[in-house]
Amino acid sequence: MLEIRWHSRAGQGAVTGAKGLADVIAGTGKEVQAFAFYGSAKRGAAMTAYNRIDESPILNHEKFMNPDYILVIDPGLVYITDICANEKDSTKYIITTHLSKEEFLKSKPELKGKEVYILDCIGLSLEAFGKSIPNAPMLGAFLKISGALELDFFLESFKKVLGKKLPQKIIDANMEVIRKAYNEVK
Repeated sequence: MLEIRWHSRAGQGAVTGAKGLADVIAGTGKEVQAFAFYGSAKRGAAMTAYNRIDESPILNHEKFMNPDYILVIDPGLVYITDICANEKDSTKYIITTHLSKEEFLKSKPELKGKEVYILDCIGLSLEAFGKSIPNAPMLGAFLKISGALELDFFLESFKKVLGKKLPQKIIDANMEVIRKAYNEVK
């Protein structure tokens, strides 16, 4: 089973990202879960979202997991929450930051020696949408690092998911920023 934990603040799109990823993967015939855990229910509060993906029915409905991937959408959360909680030796981290990888690891030495990828998802979302909604760039980075789905397949499927609620201009911006993040994550 593949398990993913998202760290973000309410309003940054982690729940939407987790649900969008689940919708696309469910279309491949796999079993999926997408859910969130909120503390305070206000914009800006720290929260986590989760995905589980498996070939078999998923019987575990608890938030506890040993994630294969930890996606950090809000860079400040790296310093105030334990993003490493319940990690595996093989857990991969994808973290939003404007810092270089070297600068970031110097500021967070407990992540040295772990498989860490960085990308400025906030900068990419500001460029694409004019506001900080970094979930779409994080999806692009996750696709690249995980190899869970081919990029073009994901984009075509995700267009259908977004098409249910968003105008074409926003869908196009999402496609562009996902592709850009896929190509830029390091």
